Amino acid sequence: MTLQHEELKKQVNSRRTFAIISHPDAGKTTMTEKLLLYGGAIRLAGSIKGRKTKKYAASDWMEMERERGISITSSVLQFSYNGYRINILDTPGHQDFSEDTYRTLTAADCALMMIDMAKGVEAQTEKLFKVCRMQGIPIFTFINKLDRHGREPLELLDEIENVLGIGSCPLNWPAGLASGSYGLYDRRLQKLELCQGGQISEIVPSNGRGLEDAAIQNALEGSFYEKLKQEMELLDGAGNKFELDKVKKGLLTPVFFGSAISGFGIETFFHEFLKMAPPPAGKKADAGLIEPTANKFSGFIFKIQANMNPAHRDRIAFLRVCSGKFERDKVVTLVRTGKNIRLSQPQQFLGQNRNIVEEAYPGDIIGLFDPGLYQIGDTLCEDGSFKFEKLPRFSPELFAKVTARDATKYKHFHKGLSQLAEEGAVQIFKVPRTEEIILGVVGELQFEVFQHRLQSEYGAAVNLQRLPYQLARWVMNPDPETLSRLRSFVVKDEKDQTVILFENEFSLNYAKDKNPSVTLYSLEECPIV
Repeated sequence: MTLQHEELKKQVNSRRTFAIISHPDAGKTTMTEKLLLYGGAIRLAGSIKGRKTKKYAASDWMEMERERGISITSSVLQFSYNGYRINILDTPGHQDFSEDTYRTLTAADCALMMIDMAKGVEAQTEKLFKVCRMQGIPIFTFINKLDRHGREPLELLDEIENVLGIGSCPLNWPAGLASGSYGLYDRRLQKLELCQGGQISEIVPSNGRGLEDAAIQNALEGSFYEKLKQEMELLDGAGNKFELDKVKKGLLTPVFFGSAISGFGIETFFHEFLKMAPPPAGKKADAGLIEPTANKFSGFIFKIQANMNPAHRDRIAFLRVCSGKFERDKVVTLVRTGKNIRLSQPQQFLGQNRNIVEEAYPGDIIGLFDPGLYQIGDTLCEDGSFKFEKLPRFSPELFAKVTARDATKYKHFHKGLSQLAEEGAVQIFKVPRTEEIILGVVGELQFEVFQHRLQSEYGAAVNLQRLPYQLARWVMNPDPETLSRLRSFVVKDEKDQTVILFENEFSLNYAKDKNPSVTLYSLEECPIV
């Protein structure tokens, strides 16, 4: 094995690239901030609650995110910690932006799932968990808000297993103390971490004796000690054993308890998580599995974002490095077009902040200046001989006619339309002959974000007129007679493919029954788009 290959292998093994997923308000952004704080990437965690103090989460860079205190676009956060190079993909929790999350998860090697201790497994958590399952990536669980009144831990474990269909193995366990105080018992290291008055007070070791040690017994009041002992006996006897191989296969999720807002349990969790989380793995392509230690550079575009820096009106394509070593000024092939491109200004991120990077390795996320060359799902590689798997796309479910309020802003309006569509934030359709523009989205809030961004980033105020359609279906090369028989609203997508909009499932099924020879495709099924 050459020295160069040894270095590549070492760099790959030091990478940890993971996404954080959760239902809104489960503490995802707060957790992200705490990890950045422990990693030394920031000095003060911005609180999404503290808008009056002008402190914002480092991961929330969009103006609307800061105003609302929610994450509505995926962001990338990169830093080094304890010998690891970490890439955090902070995803939006709001269900209306699930498309962005789905695509982002294709760039992750594992996921951290945040669960609210009082609310348990919520709807969006369940949806995102299923996407992780589809990606086949390991899932780690953090049950948050230990500092608040919540449900019984055993009840939460049952819910994870019954609702999500995955085995769970808690690696630490809540222990009650006096009023307002609590602790965490580390099952593997056999130590008790205490939090009193909201402050982490001390760690009580057991000297290898576990709960039989007098120091741990003295740290807990009698009833709390007995409860902890009974629960540990139950978990040791009937609970799932920790098996890292099952974790890697997505059959078992390690569970940690703690409080992101106070930081209790976070540092211990982070240390353990980095040990267990997998380094970058091979990615599927039409030429087979591309291993990260392959000599030739390759990567794929999973996200495009316009106007991260509004002053420069820039546009950044996010690329996941999949194999080989990336170096600044490297000439690569954009496989879709066959063109050779010199990557001269690669950037790495801490939210909105960016730095030029000289080199990157598999697992890293780099930003490429995009003058309009790239599309989501593009493969870039040195030899141009393969393509990575297509990224998922989803049929829109809400539609509106969009027009510019000011005719003098026509160019700004169309530039904004084009760029936001290329980001994957919205889908654009046109009505044949009239050229009216129809906007298609997956979630309601996307309309509001679209209007806000057109106004704030492009100076083009727009009117939206909602349309009564809920389903879009693609038809391959239909003749005029077929379209007239379908009796539905006909539009063209950006690739000039014919799309039929239906008001509901009943009208869709009626069209299918009356026209059995016509195949109607959802966007996910469409063989051309």
